Amino acid sequence: MSIDANGDVTIQGASLRSLPKVSLHDHLDGAVRPSTIIELADAIGVGVPESKPAALGKWIAKKSDSGSLVEYLKTFDLTTAVMQTTEGLTRVAREFVQDLAHDGVIYGEVRWAPEQHLTRGLSLEQAVEAVQQGIEEGEDAADRDGHSIRVGQLITAMRHTDRSREIAELAVGFRGRGAVGFDIAGPEDGFPASNHRAAFDYLAENFFPVTVHAGEAAGSASIRSALIDGRALRLGHGVRIAEDLQVITQEGDEVQVQFGDLARWVRDREIPLELSPSSNLQTGAIAAWGDTLADHPFDLLYQLGFAVTVNVDNRTMSATSLTRELANLVETFEYDLDDLETFQFNAAAAAFLPVEEREELVEMIADGFDI
Repeated sequence: MSIDANGDVTIQGASLRSLPKVSLHDHLDGAVRPSTIIELADAIGVGVPESKPAALGKWIAKKSDSGSLVEYLKTFDLTTAVMQTTEGLTRVAREFVQDLAHDGVIYGEVRWAPEQHLTRGLSLEQAVEAVQQGIEEGEDAADRDGHSIRVGQLITAMRHTDRSREIAELAVGFRGRGAVGFDIAGPEDGFPASNHRAAFDYLAENFFPVTVHAGEAAGSASIRSALIDGRALRLGHGVRIAEDLQVITQEGDEVQVQFGDLARWVRDREIPLELSPSSNLQTGAIAAWGDTLADHPFDLLYQLGFAVTVNVDNRTMSATSLTRELANLVETFEYDLDDLETFQFNAAAAAFLPVEEREELVEMIADGFDI
């Protein structure tokens, strides 16, 4: 792996940024450009801690690196504050898509919670429509720049509030109009998916795809609830599934592992894990194993055959991109192009799209990695 003067990473002769990628776990309010935060804040009279984009970006990244999911989530107060109008939501969504396209993403899913964007008079429906307008503008702009990208919305409910059934109905109502799935996010520990069983029952009755944040700030019980109560088709993060694995022996690269019932179910049913390496370090999700990327159980899960995918979680808070996450994994675990292609195949197979469109994504990835 090499890095040129422009910061572009090359692996086996291929530009990592130009390789086709799929992004499944990417929060809208976690990906706002610092320059946009400043401009939107000025327009609506919201104070910011730093007046220059570079300084603000560093401030956000420092505040996010707390080792606690609860503290990490506090940094979103600033980004959500500038996303309370049609203009703000549309602009942020448009730039979100453009930034993905610039990073080589060909399909992305953007998750965000409409209930957090109503303080200046928007209705839930108006908020979703504003984001969809921005997504379509971003797709059109990317197309003009020679990048093909499609982005779907994951309408998200907050697990510490009581609006999940209402948000589930909102998501289903926008099926075919931009919404491709449902998510539940927010403080995980102490707020299990079982608290929102009515919403998940409604989604299941309407055959609407669900991913659930689980296995980040809480362990096996949270993952069980996501699968049983939430009927999750994917696990948002899911990294703490590794707690249900017991390493019996390890000699060099050879590892003998005993699976718990939960881990075996997730592995054998190929339930995708939406792993976000940098974010997992920042929030302390991998504290049981260490505090560096080398300690992350990503490689163990990959070698054991789990359906691992690579994600950014929050690009602004982690000062990252999908290219950077992949480059860090290459540097840490010595992955090659075949490994990176596998991660993209896993993500394409997990996308909340009809099977024919998932197969098209797989073909696009295969063509792009055929160096």
